[in-house]
Amino acid sequence: MKSQRRKAVAALGGAAVLATVVSLVPLGGAALAAQPAPQVHQNQQPTQVRQSLQAHAISAKLPSSQEQQAGRWIDPAGRLVVAVTDAREAERVRQSGATPKLVTRSQAQLDALLAKVDKIARADRGKGLQSWGIDPVSNKVVVRTRGAYGAVRGLGDGVQVVQVTTEHRQQSGEVNPGDPWWPGSESNCSVGFPATDAQGGKHFLTAGHCTNDANQAAYGASGQSNKIGTSNVGGTHSINAREGDMGLVDVTESGWTISPNVNTWGQPAVTVSGSAEAIVGDPVCHSGNTAPNWECGTVTAVNQTIDYGNVVIDGLSTTNACSEGGDSGGAWLSGTKAVGLHSGGNSSCVTGDSGNSIFQPINEALTKWNLTLLTGDGGPGDPDSEAPTTPGNPRSTGTTTDSVSLAWDASTDNVGVSGYDVYNGTTLATTVTGTSATVSGLTADTSYSFTIQAKDAAGNKSKQSAVVTARTQPVGTPGGRTFSNGTDFPIRDFQTTISPIKSTATGRAASPLTVVVEGNHTCLEDLNISLVSPSGRWYYLQRYGGTTCHPLPASRTYSVTPASTESATGTWTLRIGDNGPGDTGTLTNWSITL
Repeated sequence: MKSQRRKAVAALGGAAVLATVVSLVPLGGAALAAQPAPQVHQNQQPTQVRQSLQAHAISAKLPSSQEQQAGRWIDPAGRLVVAVTDAREAERVRQSGATPKLVTRSQAQLDALLAKVDKIARADRGKGLQSWGIDPVSNKVVVRTRGAYGAVRGLGDGVQVVQVTTEHRQQSGEVNPGDPWWPGSESNCSVGFPATDAQGGKHFLTAGHCTNDANQAAYGASGQSNKIGTSNVGGTHSINAREGDMGLVDVTESGWTISPNVNTWGQPAVTVSGSAEAIVGDPVCHSGNTAPNWECGTVTAVNQTIDYGNVVIDGLSTTNACSEGGDSGGAWLSGTKAVGLHSGGNSSCVTGDSGNSIFQPINEALTKWNLTLLTGDGGPGDPDSEAPTTPGNPRSTGTTTDSVSLAWDASTDNVGVSGYDVYNGTTLATTVTGTSATVSGLTADTSYSFTIQAKDAAGNKSKQSAVVTARTQPVGTPGGRTFSNGTDFPIRDFQTTISPIKSTATGRAASPLTVVVEGNHTCLEDLNISLVSPSGRWYYLQRYGGTTCHPLPASRTYSVTPASTESATGTWTLRIGDNGPGDTGTLTNWSITL
């Protein structure tokens, strides 16, 4: 039986990731307890879905505030509700189209309380704790526990202890017909979200506890038959730790295709149109291979810390929908938008329990492995004439003597973006499906100008992006292999900012290698700054600690001595964890010379 886990995110009621849910063809040949449990629906109703989409649209345009707000959720009437701490903010929220609710504790105060609870709870593992996290509806940190628990009593009425009788487990199960997949000779899991990489390779995302063995054969039928491909290739495509519960299977065998059509087990058909970040109150359904297979409910909490007994996982969402063993890794949707991968649930389903099932938001997995999720078209009789939006923020992420690496922000489309054409001047240099590309065969020490154009399956093309100019490195440049990521990433209290760079450099990494971090933050002493190599090794650049705050320098250079076997090729990741309240900032750019 596989084990699993997921990452911590602290911002409440925030958005959780619009991803795309798909099934493989063929497969197998064939608010927490502090709020009332919303009604569980057999299927999502059109009115619910419309209300949810409207609430998400309002939420996306309404800026958050650590001091004047304290989370947001969708109420049973389908309205977006925002917790506010003063009348001025209430009026701003009301003008945006949302409903304000006056509360006593701000987001910053709740984050500080959560940090104290988290420290106590992690020290008390094994004492019946089930989960802990912020509930925006009650404006409290809620701790769920099997039995009495008084360790947090001294933290005041901002912390509520709720006793439960259930036990959360990471799920697996026996063979059932439908869309399961089998990791080697082990019990089956469920397919989550098929996706493609920048080279057009086919994959599907699933739970990390289903993919923890490196280079394990993946099958579409029991008895190690009907091979699909390989899971966790190279041992770098599975996370089952505090960072997350996510894994990747490469679909490599002939005859297997990936499709955006979700297996709804006899319910009305669903074709994935995109992805979304879940909000408390969202109507959701999930598809998994264990009967009754397609089950629906409501999101009851987001950004929760779950203790599965064998592992503690941060940043998960809970729902009141039931789930069973064997559903792990399966797809969670709100309407036609993908919101997560199934992580676990109660050992037995309890009607109306707000923590019946647990899922991990999908966006982190997409970012980590630079994947593009598959979406569907408009269907027969619905011709598509709308062009995608223009790719945003084009930038150079690295150069060598004969190549330039580029990245850009994804375009959107009414049906779905099928790819991007990259132009060197007026000449088409390459076509990719993801949001990054490397143009090779260039001349050393020469300036080049690039633009990017998005396209959809119907042949509609966006306007060309802004021009990005980059110069290849001179022959003989020391190191000669610098890569960067210029995307802005906010640094928020009690959250971890993750920024990846994909290196195309070959051979071993330089020793020492150089990392330059650019940005701003009001308290450097609050930050843990780490570099994670393609092999998964961690190198600490800055450790949390200190009694007096100093600002993060606009640019700071670190020298790192990597392991002698460290390869330069692959994804290097900068992680910045903010471990203190009341201080924020932004990572504006970072680079690595390999």
